[in-house]
Amino acid sequence: MGHGDGRGRIVSDAGAEDTGTRILHVDMDAFYAAVEVLDDPTLRGLPLIIGAPDGRSVVSSASYEARRYGVRAAMPVSQALRLCPSARIVPPHFARYQEVSRQVMAIFESFTPLVEPLSVDEAFLDVQGVRRLWGSPGRIAELIRERVRDEVGITCSVGVAATKHVAKMASTIAKPDGMLIVAGDDTLDFLAPRPVRAMWGVGPKAAEALEARGIRTVQDVRDAPTEMIDRAVGAALGARLRQLARGEDPRAVDTERVEKSIGHEETFDTDILDRPFLRAELLRLADRVAVRLRRAGWEASTVAIKIRFDDFRTVNRSHTLTEPTAVGQRIGEAAQTLFEQIDRRDPVRLVGVRAENLRPAGGAGMALWDDDEDWRKVEGAVDEAMARFGSTTISRARHIGRGEGRGAAQHPKAHGVD
Repeated sequence: MGHGDGRGRIVSDAGAEDTGTRILHVDMDAFYAAVEVLDDPTLRGLPLIIGAPDGRSVVSSASYEARRYGVRAAMPVSQALRLCPSARIVPPHFARYQEVSRQVMAIFESFTPLVEPLSVDEAFLDVQGVRRLWGSPGRIAELIRERVRDEVGITCSVGVAATKHVAKMASTIAKPDGMLIVAGDDTLDFLAPRPVRAMWGVGPKAAEALEARGIRTVQDVRDAPTEMIDRAVGAALGARLRQLARGEDPRAVDTERVEKSIGHEETFDTDILDRPFLRAELLRLADRVAVRLRRAGWEASTVAIKIRFDDFRTVNRSHTLTEPTAVGQRIGEAAQTLFEQIDRRDPVRLVGVRAENLRPAGGAGMALWDDDEDWRKVEGAVDEAMARFGSTTISRARHIGRGEGRGAAQHPKAHGVD
């Protein structure tokens, strides 16, 4: 697996065998940084940190030149500057990133209607049905890379494989500006030496639990006793890991997008500068959104926040999740991350959380993992308690007394499905 900075990069030779493949995972290379260089060529070759110059903010993205110093997304800018003192800090321009993203997605859709965006800078494509028009999956991947470079002016990396899981792993290994093809018959050999951390969906905690038991590679997952893996990560995730380790991933490219949303927002009596309080408020609103999602039988693919400052300027941010969810903890964590990426540290008048791009619960097919299993059980128990005793009797402990001395919300506003 690559290191996120281009080290360990593996790419396929021209004309590599692609028999048995149909899925492409296309991922822009250091997308935010690449767009900034596109708009200001004097930045080319420099270590760039996309974020606010305020050391309290976090890194939204970094160029490969900065990543080689250990700079990573979501890292505090202050820490990033300690790792790479020569880095140039560039404020993010999210509207511009969305504009370029639309150009890129239009190129994808010109090849196949089966496009599943994962975020502004990556998507899965199923090209099985367009082979007669454009050629083999490997050839289509080459054409896409050429058009993104020539028409948009940035580079992308592409994984070509029989399944979504392997295609995504391959695109990561090929970065930056590369293509890696894993023919269907080569899938097991490709997977065997990969570290368990490289499996899409294995988070740091799951990886540590597996590695503590000597399960370090995908081959180790295949060879380990079922009981050992289940003790490490639970039966549900263990079963999915064993399936993925065997190269089995039944998920299809999903193009369905339900343009509906559920949201809650609150306006405060007095403007709030206390950031821990605001983070807690976002989590509380996320819990309310999640309850309504579960009651309606929806899951959200995108989390959005709205922040209105004391001068009435309003900032909106959104993030597309890897897998749809109706878990308040997951929605809240995404909302808090978006909040930390906002440059301004001025007093806040209003906060809001919205769940967007809703889908019927369970309608996206088999998930790769279920890190939310424990939270889902907790929130299910809360739902039952609320049904019995009323919604005002149940709250997270951190929210008790939250209005004292900080300007409690005076006009909570609930937004339904639009």
